Amino acid sequence: MPVLLGRLAGLSLLLSLAACDPTPPPAEPGEALSGGSTTVQQSDHNAFSLPSANLSPLRRLDFSVGNSFFRNPWVIAPATTTARDGLGPLFNTNACQNCHIKDGRGHPPAADASSAVSMLVRLSIPAGPADKTSLLHAGIVPEPVYGGQLQDMAIPGSAPEGKVRIDYRSLPMHFTDGTQVELRQPTLQISQLGYGPLHPDTQFSARIAPPMIGLGLLEAIPETSILANADPDDANGDGISGRANQVWDDVLGTTVLGRFGWKAGQPTLNQQNAHAFAGDMGLTTNLLPRDDCTATQTSCRQAVNGGQPEVSDDILALVLFYSRNLGVPARRQVDDLQVRQGKQLFNQAGCSSCHTPSFTTRTDAAEPELANQLIRPYSDLLLHDMGDGLADNRPEFLASGREWRTAPLWGVGLTETVNGHSQLLHDGRARNLLEAILWHGGEAEAARQQVLALDAEQRAALLAFLHSL
Repeated sequence: MPVLLGRLAGLSLLLSLAACDPTPPPAEPGEALSGGSTTVQQSDHNAFSLPSANLSPLRRLDFSVGNSFFRNPWVIAPATTTARDGLGPLFNTNACQNCHIKDGRGHPPAADASSAVSMLVRLSIPAGPADKTSLLHAGIVPEPVYGGQLQDMAIPGSAPEGKVRIDYRSLPMHFTDGTQVELRQPTLQISQLGYGPLHPDTQFSARIAPPMIGLGLLEAIPETSILANADPDDANGDGISGRANQVWDDVLGTTVLGRFGWKAGQPTLNQQNAHAFAGDMGLTTNLLPRDDCTATQTSCRQAVNGGQPEVSDDILALVLFYSRNLGVPARRQVDDLQVRQGKQLFNQAGCSSCHTPSFTTRTDAAEPELANQLIRPYSDLLLHDMGDGLADNRPEFLASGREWRTAPLWGVGLTETVNGHSQLLHDGRARNLLEAILWHGGEAEAARQQVLALDAEQRAALLAFLHSL
């Protein structure tokens, strides 16, 4: 009887979805302009690498200089290239662009890759009673020998921390109409440890580099607008309980709203950039003036540096300007009937409860071009419980091991065009948008069940909408 009732419920849901208005509403005015007047009108392999459309020619010069420090490799100290030396001693890559490929999305390492390159592994251990300071400042307790991030490359004289690879097993998923999709369940493998065994209780989180587009616009969303969507106790009973992460601000010396990173673990773009310079490339800044070397890593601590700091305040400011002003590409085919039908299904399934379509940026944004913009990021920037399937079981500040920040969807339809792949989610396990949807659980379980009830035509419409973003 329970099986029969489940089938009847699925049939009822399918019929209700099929009965939606066959002529969905027209596109909203300006709907194609995901970044407001900053939106760029390009959809080729360079679509993520362009300055905001409303940036003046003079300001585009600063953008280009920032791009050069983002794109070009840093070198080992000492070097004649004094503005770009100091790489390492431990690092994951020698240029920002190597992870954020063409300012877009990273991917898991291939089976024969010598390094992970555009995916990194966060490390921590469970907190104890004496770890309050570490939890306040870093949000985690670092692994005592390897720190908070596994670095799989090193300069001569230092050993890399280890080698990362990902193995997969197949996980079948079935739609109501009988269609089967094979998901891939990842298993992280770490070998060739350079400094002895890891702590037995080490927590791991594999993460690919996210796209760089529109970050300045996300930073310019008023805090009150983000918090207005938070419902930590699910007071409205819709099963969605978005929570704001509260994280440490290195400049202010206090906890503030988190916006950036897979668990909203960073509050500002400048801090995000400084931590990436430190963790990913072993480069110091005035914000983080010491190399990421633990007491055990003596060769790392004794290595020659590239100056103090290795990334000057001027360079850090130029990279900040660049990362704030990478434009969001315009949507395609917003008036297409199938795309509009897909949008209707997206909303009807409840996806927009977390993937909030639009915000208006602050009047006092850090850059005048980013102010007062109606933007469509399709994210609420809040934490949501995504279920056991996506859990990394590694807390970060207030984020639990099952919670992730809602990923912005703008530009997602151009991932393959820009990056040559379509691997999605925090660890790249999903090979396409449909697989990404099917990994959703927890607060998104009801939406996933509605998608599983769609027939082939409806699935095509939903994907057409997502590919238009």
